[in-house]
Amino acid sequence: MKNIDTLTQEAISLLRSLIETPSFSSEEDQTALLIENWFNQNEIPFKRENNNVWAFNKYFDENKPTLLLNSHHDTVRPNQAYTNDPFKAIEKDGKLFGLGSNDAGGCLVSLLATFVHFYENQNLSHNIVIVASAEEESSGKNGLNSVLKSLPELDCAIVGEPTLMQLAVAEKGLLVLDVKVKGTASHAAHQNDDNALYKSIPVMEWFKKYKFDKISDVLGPVKMTVTQINAGKQHNVVPSECDLVVDIRVTDRYTNAEILEVVKANVNAEVTPRSMHLNASSIPVAHGLVQAGIALGRTTYGSPTLSDQSVLSCQSLKLGPGETLRSHSADEFIFINEIEEGVDLYIKILTDFFKL
Repeated sequence: MKNIDTLTQEAISLLRSLIETPSFSSEEDQTALLIENWFNQNEIPFKRENNNVWAFNKYFDENKPTLLLNSHHDTVRPNQAYTNDPFKAIEKDGKLFGLGSNDAGGCLVSLLATFVHFYENQNLSHNIVIVASAEEESSGKNGLNSVLKSLPELDCAIVGEPTLMQLAVAEKGLLVLDVKVKGTASHAAHQNDDNALYKSIPVMEWFKKYKFDKISDVLGPVKMTVTQINAGKQHNVVPSECDLVVDIRVTDRYTNAEILEVVKANVNAEVTPRSMHLNASSIPVAHGLVQAGIALGRTTYGSPTLSDQSVLSCQSLKLGPGETLRSHSADEFIFINEIEEGVDLYIKILTDFFKL
């Protein structure tokens, strides 16, 4: 078995290669090959579907519960404020720069190293499956959600996202609604009491003022925001309809279906969800994964950002090296020592968890 220092350095080397290989959502085929090579070099059988790559621990036992380790290898496109080459892994002042270094390359390679560390252990309390997933940034149909059918029933999961290795025990879900307020088209010079634009005002006011009753202990209240409005094409025509887009951040106290039901019952408009699968997620503080992290001095919090947790039905913990505020930023980077700490803490947390 390789020692932890060797695994960590190999993981950092893999991250450099991932940075220098473009992997926009739905275009991750080349980084998937790099991950395949990682498994081959470590003599670990793997499976691949589209650009998702996954593997099971050597002594998988169907009678044991299964723990999922997951992070993604796709990236957003670099923004125009970059001063470095986003596809060049630049190491400076203890930082490793490059697109996807922080979100979520550092998490992914740390979890890969952790998986290799436990791969040949015969006495684990849980099976381990690791999935290096695609299309996380775009919530695409060929991401983690597409391979869940090929995995055994999952008991719990660690989803690698940059949390400074603190314990995100809950994550808000996302519900995006297209809201169409209908009226009657007419000439602007004539009286019209069925103006779609005016009728949209009380609809927007409702989204602004309505408060859902149940408040999450970790994530707080559900948040609804009207983010787009579109109506009319010329100054002298009253439009027949006004289209709104509403962004709703859902907490672990509600399902997306429950939120949609409340909206439809209160809004005088056609309401169409863009998707229903990006649900909120959480894990009890009493869960063994969380308790193992707390015992190592980690703190718990609720995350407002979305991840592949949203497609999981099992209890899941978001945890990883790096800082979420660096994600999607210009000249993205991760500290080398954050990856070293990440591998160390992942291994310690799982070691304690498997003893429970």
